Amino acid sequence: MLAIDRQRRILELLQASGSLRTIETAAELGVTDETVRKDFELLEKRGELMRTHGGASRPEKNQGELPFTERQAVRREEKRIIARLAASRIQANETIFLDASSTVLTLTEFLPDLPLTILTNALNVFTALSDRPNIDLICTGGLFDPKSRSFIGLTAEKSLQRYNIHRMFFSGNGIHPERGISESNARQAAFKERVVENAEDVVFLADHSKLGKKSAFFFADVAHLDCLVTDPAADPDFIRQLRESGVEVMQGD
Repeated sequence: MLAIDRQRRILELLQASGSLRTIETAAELGVTDETVRKDFELLEKRGELMRTHGGASRPEKNQGELPFTERQAVRREEKRIIARLAASRIQANETIFLDASSTVLTLTEFLPDLPLTILTNALNVFTALSDRPNIDLICTGGLFDPKSRSFIGLTAEKSLQRYNIHRMFFSGNGIHPERGISESNARQAAFKERVVENAEDVVFLADHSKLGKKSAFFFADVAHLDCLVTDPAADPDFIRQLRESGVEVMQGD
């Protein structure tokens, strides 16, 4: 089969199923896994698919570029599963950082009734927790980004240096086992990089659609992670690979 015909067939299979596994696609086409990986790479460069860990999926609009209200509505049940599980890590009197992601906003619904200090750059998080009497609530300040409803920039980054952050809960556009964690917005990536540097326990919240994905700006290696919290549909191979790298994985059921 010629390369052009093989790649056309790959796109037909992708259109029918929405996602492909490298091994299964190679068996379907009667070629090696390496040949399929090269086809995936070429098709990704042409914008016709998106490579994932162990396969490929249809290209989709980057969720990080969607307005916050739209992101909040995507995979709502998965976010609740992840948020409930993540909240179980929190202990009394800790200083917690919460970022401006929609998954972390969901976490505010499950925060335990404990005395806490919450540091955030997210206006939505600040509003959600403003009436909790047992929480000392601190906003970083900085340059306001209306799309993410969060504060970023040098002022926000410098404010982090004043605090001992026990736990950081954050999300991003994707996590790749080799390249690490990425964002679509350079300023958001730069800010989160500073938080990672200042946090004792770095906890990444990501539903299964973000595993194996890469976005425009990488800001943390997998080695910087202490824990990934994800949902039941997460790829078992990806989970195994992360655990072998020394990252704790909490997976809802």
